[in-house]
Amino acid sequence: MENFAPPARALVARMIEDAERHPERTVAFQGAPGANSHVAVRQAFPDGLPLPCFDFADAIEAVQDGSADCAMIPIENSLHGRVADIHFLLPESGLVIVGEYFLPIRYALMGLERRDDIRQAMSHPQALGQCRHWLKARGIEPVSYPDTAGAAAKVAELADPRIAALAPPGAAEMYGLETLVEDIADADHNTTRFVTLAREPRPLTGDGPCMTTFIFEVKNVPAALYKALGGFATNGVNMTKLESYQRGGSFAATEFYADIVGKPGDPSIDNALEELSFQTKWTRLLGTYPQARPRP
Repeated sequence: MENFAPPARALVARMIEDAERHPERTVAFQGAPGANSHVAVRQAFPDGLPLPCFDFADAIEAVQDGSADCAMIPIENSLHGRVADIHFLLPESGLVIVGEYFLPIRYALMGLERRDDIRQAMSHPQALGQCRHWLKARGIEPVSYPDTAGAAAKVAELADPRIAALAPPGAAEMYGLETLVEDIADADHNTTRFVTLAREPRPLTGDGPCMTTFIFEVKNVPAALYKALGGFATNGVNMTKLESYQRGGSFAATEFYADIVGKPGDPSIDNALEELSFQTKWTRLLGTYPQARPRP
């Protein structure tokens, strides 16, 4: 808790106390109270108890040790791309993806008082990237901070009227700041996708469409990725996300993170995953969960 700025610590302490009494209702998130992840938890789990964690590793650990029932982690944004390195965090955690949630993102510029000479805006790098054109047009210098609402708490602590925070609108009231500008975003479609992580898979209810997430490593041979993905094309499986990444400092073999529409047990999915396993060094399923938003 000491990692949070002093203005946030009393709020964090109260939320931790509530979570300790009812861990079965607790949902961990990364960031200070008022962060976008906090907003997402309140919307997705209206009866849940949000548990603020300073970083993603802390949020995952809260689920691992039973302090929280699950965690909500942002993984991608429509403007700024990847948020959390879920392909690094999740495989070693022992957790599985059991849900997804899409949160429209809008920021407010908040500070100690209204003035025309705001020179810096503090926020998470994702938020700064999502609003970089807006900031540049006004000559405001972006300053990185571990999370959006935490930046608001830090601005309250610094007490410099020329330094503002870029954070979700509700953070202003939480930390005694004045809202200077509302509804800031470089594009109307600014949306962040979250995934819910739990210790065990959860039963799929209803007949709605599902998503399946997995990671795999291709063989170090010509056309490795082409061969690995062939089964999804021939079986008519819609792959909505594919990201490459390197692990362990090696540039010889590439690992991939993928989302597909469907679930194991569907013949087309089973056939595609069987062919994938034949064409790759290894494949690991990270979770199957209901769609929160239709994919074309």
